[in-house]
Amino acid sequence: MLIAGRYRLSESIGRGGMGEVWRAYDETLARPVAVKLLLPQDSDPTATSRFRLEAQTAARIDHPNVVGVRDFGEHDNRLYLVMELVSGDSLARVASQFGALPAERVARIAAQAAAGLAAAHRQGIVHRDIKPGNLLLDADGTLKIGDFGIARFLDDPGAALTATGQIVGTSLYLAPERALGKPAGPASDVYALGCVLYQLLTGRPPFHADTAVAILHQHLDAAPVPPRELGVSGLPPAFENYLLGLLAKDPEHRPAAQQAADWFAGGAWQGRPEPLPDATSPSRQRAVAPASPARAQQVGEASTPTTYMLPSAQGTASVSRSGPRSRARSRSRAGTRRVAAMVAGAVLFVAAMLLGMLWFSPDNTASEGTKSPPSPSASASTSPLESSPSPTASPSPVAQASAVQEAQDEAKREQEEREQKLRDQETKDLQKQREAQQDDDGEDSGEDD
Repeated sequence: MLIAGRYRLSESIGRGGMGEVWRAYDETLARPVAVKLLLPQDSDPTATSRFRLEAQTAARIDHPNVVGVRDFGEHDNRLYLVMELVSGDSLARVASQFGALPAERVARIAAQAAAGLAAAHRQGIVHRDIKPGNLLLDADGTLKIGDFGIARFLDDPGAALTATGQIVGTSLYLAPERALGKPAGPASDVYALGCVLYQLLTGRPPFHADTAVAILHQHLDAAPVPPRELGVSGLPPAFENYLLGLLAKDPEHRPAAQQAADWFAGGAWQGRPEPLPDATSPSRQRAVAPASPARAQQVGEASTPTTYMLPSAQGTASVSRSGPRSRARSRSRAGTRRVAAMVAGAVLFVAAMLLGMLWFSPDNTASEGTKSPPSPSASASTSPLESSPSPTASPSPVAQASAVQEAQDEAKREQEEREQKLRDQETKDLQKQREAQQDDDGEDSGEDD
């Protein structure tokens, strides 16, 4: 069958819900092409508009990892879209034939798919249906993204032509924000790519269940099992960590498509250690100095910690190593000074406590206070030197109070004894006076007789 007088259809190579793809030959330009014919859509009045949108969307992207659009038109009341012919198979067929693929091959696929998505995102286009069936491998191993049938323009959200509240796409590869009914963004395509890479490494998608609704709940709430726990051998930890970062629940925590493309293409997925820079090398200093602000911003974005720790871009992380090291050394010195100050304060506190305990601790004076008080003669015979306190032993306040009380009691007893002696002396004197008076009276009476 000849379409538009130049495209001769030979065999059908695929069929979807909206159209059928044929292998064809462009007789005008003498090259093989793929022609997609719109199927009759009696029950879908938007099918024609959506088919035109697919042609316009794909035509805006010119990238080796995106299936190119060659022509668009109408023949016998049927719309057709002429595209670049990809002679290989889709990743869906490759996965079904070979199962899990080696990490090195998956890394090459990831770099090319992310580069194609980055080209679409730069044009303001979100694919919204990244899955193994829409990722095609050419005969030379080049990956190409196809089927922009349900893509949307970021600058024209209504152009997606889907019913309000309807979730479009494949549930196995649907991002969590889309499961909540939110609009798809570039991060949604990155999440879907992460699901595809997970399936290529493990032979199964990250989430699977009996119903589509159950799968959507897993996208929202469940964490994917790390591939190495499923027995994937030879997978570098850096690859696994980055893959889990692509599957982050929060769109803000996923890397951009271009960042993912550079990370995989640069070989960072192997996790090879980078040599330390030579700080004394003049050439190294000259290489670091002219780093542009845009490049520095890219390095900072790649090294920002996310939900999962994402390795920094290879070849650029060493540029900013000297700054964190000097800051770490200054923080170490400041921490040492703080520790020394804390230790000195603790020593002073302990010394003060010991001095206080020595000052307020009771001595032998309290025990001596329980003994019988010394006699006045003994107290009087005590020399001032013996009663004076030792200059090297400072008495405690309790001992001082006890000594004062004893001195007061002793003085009181001496005063009472002196008063008693005076009273006794007065009594004796009075008795003598009385006896003398009696004697005088007796003598006087004798003389009278």
